[in-house]
Amino acid sequence: MPPNVVFKALSDATRREILQLLREGDLTAGEIAEQFDITRPSVSHHLNVLKQANLVQDVRAGQNIYYSLNTTVFQELIGWFYRIMQAPDQSGRGKPKRKE
Repeated sequence: MPPNVVFKALSDATRREILQLLREGDLTAGEIAEQFDITRPSVSHHLNVLKQANLVQDVRAGQNIYYSLNTTVFQELIGWFYRIMQAPDQSGRGKPKRKE
C-alpha cells in the first residue's frame, strides 16, 4: 500500500480512535458507532477510508460485519520509516538528488 494512502487515512482523529478501539478486538460497525457522537453513515465513511488503506479488514459473520486491524500494513509502514531513518551508505547512492 502506498504510504500516502495510509497517511491520509491516519490523518483523521476519528479514524485513529477507531484503530485504537480495534486494538482490543474485532467490532461491528454498530459497536464502533456507539463509541462516537457522530452519525452511523459518518462511521461507515471512516471505516471505508480505513479499508481502502488496508488498515482494517472486514469479515461477515451471519448478519454482522466485524472489523479488525490489519497489522501487516503497520509493519510495512514501520519498515518504510526505518528505511527513511537509515543513514545513507558511504557510496552516496542512498541520497536522493535535489531538484533545483
